[in-house]
Amino acid sequence: MAIKHKWTTEDMPDLAGSVALVTGGNSGLGFETVKALAGKHAHVILACRDTAKGNAAQDQICQQLPDASLEVMPLDLASLASVRQFAEAFRLKHNRLRILINNAGVMATPYRTTADGFELQFGTNHLGHFALTGLLLDVLLKTPNSRVVAVSSVAEQMGRINFDDLMSEKFYERWIAYSQSKLANVLFAYELQRKLNVVSASTISLAVHPGVAATNLRTKLMTRETPLLHRIQGYFWEALKQGVEMGALPQLYAATAPNVKGGEFYAPGGFLQRAGYPKKVRSSRRSYDETLAGQLWAVSEELTGVEYKVNPINQPK
Repeated sequence: MAIKHKWTTEDMPDLAGSVALVTGGNSGLGFETVKALAGKHAHVILACRDTAKGNAAQDQICQQLPDASLEVMPLDLASLASVRQFAEAFRLKHNRLRILINNAGVMATPYRTTADGFELQFGTNHLGHFALTGLLLDVLLKTPNSRVVAVSSVAEQMGRINFDDLMSEKFYERWIAYSQSKLANVLFAYELQRKLNVVSASTISLAVHPGVAATNLRTKLMTRETPLLHRIQGYFWEALKQGVEMGALPQLYAATAPNVKGGEFYAPGGFLQRAGYPKKVRSSRRSYDETLAGQLWAVSEELTGVEYKVNPINQPK
């Protein structure tokens, strides 16, 4: 269904009684997403690698929204042990999860590995969120009409899944690795929806990208470029960027709008999907490859040790 007007956070429904979880909720798109969800009365968990920054973000939001219901919990997506600890801690406190927004990520980093030996971008952006979602899946399934939103990037259009060198051990180029991780996000979202369809789950899975948003992730990246490249990118950046508030709209729409369906993809509706109000679009051709998605899923379960159990017994009555 087409979005018939310029959708903003003012159009979000009331979320009183809902529990929402946003990874990387302390800054950038995550911060704006947390603030918007809290403004609609959801209880929002900021899952952050740096809890001091999470607490600072919580304080900042509460200054603007004194009645906000927020919670900071430690989560390092680059460590499967941390992901498991987070899931255990979450389950001790909460028996429902209405919205899971897999927002956190790293972009175009120098070659590094996670605590488990995975290439950092693939390990954080894809495998960390794959494990987190799987470990919380039963809670999601027990929550009627829950949603999982995978935050990808326009870079997924250039992505390839290189199973012969998935961790970039033979060759590393940061943008190639980043694009691979962002394509993996979309493949994951669609494959999860296929599995949910099999059991007629009320839980749905969607994917989004924010366009070109003025976040600190992009700012940090530009400081690593040469002076000339930094200047060239600066001109390009200023011409195409949008504010972080606008960049967060696609994931907020996917997470809350009443007319969305599982397996859909939302992005800014402007020129080249760089900016604008949220719109349903098609992702890359590769992202719809079911064979590719199934292979990636099997490899992801093997690497993380997290096996998804989408069981119809778990569905709400």
